[in-house]
Amino acid sequence: MSDMSPPLTLIVAATAKNGIGKNGGLPWPMLKKEMAYFARVTKRVPSAIQAATPAHGSSAQLKPAQNVVVMGRRTWESIPPKFRPLPGRTNMIISAREAGTFGSANEDVVVAQSVQSGLDYLARRGEEGLAKPMGRVFVIGGAQLYKTALELPSAKHILLTRVHEEYDCDTFFPVDVESAEWGWRKRSKDELEEFIGEDLEDAVLEETVKEQTVRYEFTLYERL
Repeated sequence: MSDMSPPLTLIVAATAKNGIGKNGGLPWPMLKKEMAYFARVTKRVPSAIQAATPAHGSSAQLKPAQNVVVMGRRTWESIPPKFRPLPGRTNMIISAREAGTFGSANEDVVVAQSVQSGLDYLARRGEEGLAKPMGRVFVIGGAQLYKTALELPSAKHILLTRVHEEYDCDTFFPVDVESAEWGWRKRSKDELEEFIGEDLEDAVLEETVKEQTVRYEFTLYERL
């Protein structure tokens, strides 16, 4: 098994004051285009990763790489039961609770006590041909897990949907990416499109989207 940890991408929607949640849910109305963007981006495995996926035996050859979405227990519980696990992705839940707490066995659900131990487990299983090889790894919340992930040297990118309206929030993203002191740099729109693998004009028609009276913008930040 490789000693190299896969790079982590945090994906989050936040207001200008970094608010991300209220009472265990989102503080803004449902944004269908933004949710569709999240689904597309977290499902899409770059062709370069698929091509580089090692095959160890015939069983591994039959398993294409699949992205991983990493979440805390409360984030998992905030997903309506009919929508979980999030389809087309390996769902990793970071929790000290037993795996059985999260429902019946499903090969696309992994429970781990830490991000690193979960990724090590998936890497091992993938190399043995017992699980889908890992594509990209996305951390999807909540706030404490974002904070934990940001402390890892493997946290390389943040895909931030910047919500331009302000809402009353009780949960906040732990870093201000627009402040130089945090060590993040905003990338260009072209670099964002290359990273996510799609043309935003085709997907959302304009750089700043307005939906349900909410204006928001898709952005990419990279760790310096």
